[in-house]
Amino acid sequence: MAVTRVGLFGGSFDPVHLAHLGLARCALQQLGLDRLLWLPAGRPWQKLQDGTGRGLASPEHRRAMVELMVAGEPRFAVDDSELERDGASYTIDTVRARLATRPDEHLFLLIGQDQYARLHTWRDWPALLERVTLAVAARAGAAVQAPPELAGRPHRIEIIAMPPSGISSTQVRDLASRGEDIRPMVGDAVAGYIARHRLYGAL
Repeated sequence: MAVTRVGLFGGSFDPVHLAHLGLARCALQQLGLDRLLWLPAGRPWQKLQDGTGRGLASPEHRRAMVELMVAGEPRFAVDDSELERDGASYTIDTVRARLATRPDEHLFLLIGQDQYARLHTWRDWPALLERVTLAVAARAGAAVQAPPELAGRPHRIEIIAMPPSGISSTQVRDLASRGEDIRPMVGDAVAGYIARHRLYGAL
């Protein structure tokens, strides 16, 4: 049975921006992925826990913006399984559900260094380590060390070398709320969508 290499790229994408796209493209190339799935989170448990998820744009808007961002990229697709799930979004649930129906897939979970450092706080994280290869994004040349909680546990890890980027979703929301030009950060299509729907207080 041929193994399909599939990347899983989850996030709030509130909004999606060009640094997200850059990471996805780097992962596709550096990991030799057959496909990369973008997974907008329905109710991200981390943001619910720390109270930062209250201002999320609706799932429909966030999904639509991701679709605009990946349009024309044949190996990218949007997976809305987490948007359709009741309750908080947990990565292990998504991974288990996918492998149950597609056991021939080798899954690569795209995360940042900050997420890697906190992975031991995720639900059923030991089970997650058994089922995926972690693909940790890091600045080119930066050292990536396993956090103490993971150091004694065997796990598969690949490092994605990323050029530095100063773009963040928080910054995009702030600029949009002041009516400033966000096209250099999100592209024309997403910027137009934000303006049309007056997301983030866009003027």
